[in-house]
Amino acid sequence: MRQIAFLFAMLAALLASPALAAPDFPELSGRVVDNADLLSPAQEAELTSKLKALETQSQRQFVVATIPDLEGYDISDYGYQLGREWGIGDAERNDGALLIVAPNERKVRIEVGYGLEPVLTDGLSGLIVQQQILPRFRDGDMAGGIIAGANAVVQQLQLPDEEAQRIAQEANQKRESDGGFPVGALIWIVFILIFFILPMLRGGRRRRRFGGAVGDIILWEVGSAIARSAMNGGNDWGGRSSGGFGGGFGGGGGFSGGGGSFGGGGASGGW
Repeated sequence: MRQIAFLFAMLAALLASPALAAPDFPELSGRVVDNADLLSPAQEAELTSKLKALETQSQRQFVVATIPDLEGYDISDYGYQLGREWGIGDAERNDGALLIVAPNERKVRIEVGYGLEPVLTDGLSGLIVQQQILPRFRDGDMAGGIIAGANAVVQQLQLPDEEAQRIAQEANQKRESDGGFPVGALIWIVFILIFFILPMLRGGRRRRRFGGAVGDIILWEVGSAIARSAMNGGNDWGGRSSGGFGGGFGGGGGFSGGGGSFGGGGASGGW
């Protein structure tokens, strides 16, 4: 259902002019990119060692990034684009993951590559965000939340696939039992958007010389909001973007992405 909703939102977005320029992504300088200075040197070194050990054991790449400025983007939009730009994960297996923390926007996200979605599902990612990361962030322990969240992801990715998939499915079932965005309400929202809001914003262009840009921006934001709400279950759970191209950006410090692809799977949260 969320894929259908996303197509409707993308249709609205394609008819509008994008309100934001492409992000200016930071350099992939290592397995931990702490541009917001939330970790001490010792914490960063210890976390880097854990992520390196994960890759050695499983060949899966997991990067932790703290971002001072999302440049106006929602963290879910920024996250999958960052994953593609850096190309985290193998180009064939698409087995990369990102933990992104944006302290100024008070947002956090676990971004999951296509190949890891069976073992690091939207539901499980959401539980990690809600149970491991956000409580510590709310207490002012930014480093503790980052480390706890990263440890939970690493632990899941180190498990045998069969066990990891079982845990992930249990997390999904918990998410569904907790309830999500009502499908009926979603249908009505899409109906109103397509048949009422869109014609009002797009119609009468010959009669408005200065209002078109404003209308397009509003339409873009409405479409994006519906997509995020529908795909994330109303709580920034999950999400998926169209497309599937990978990156291939090589960072410094002897570490680089392998061309892995991201499409918006994962979960976000705020504090």
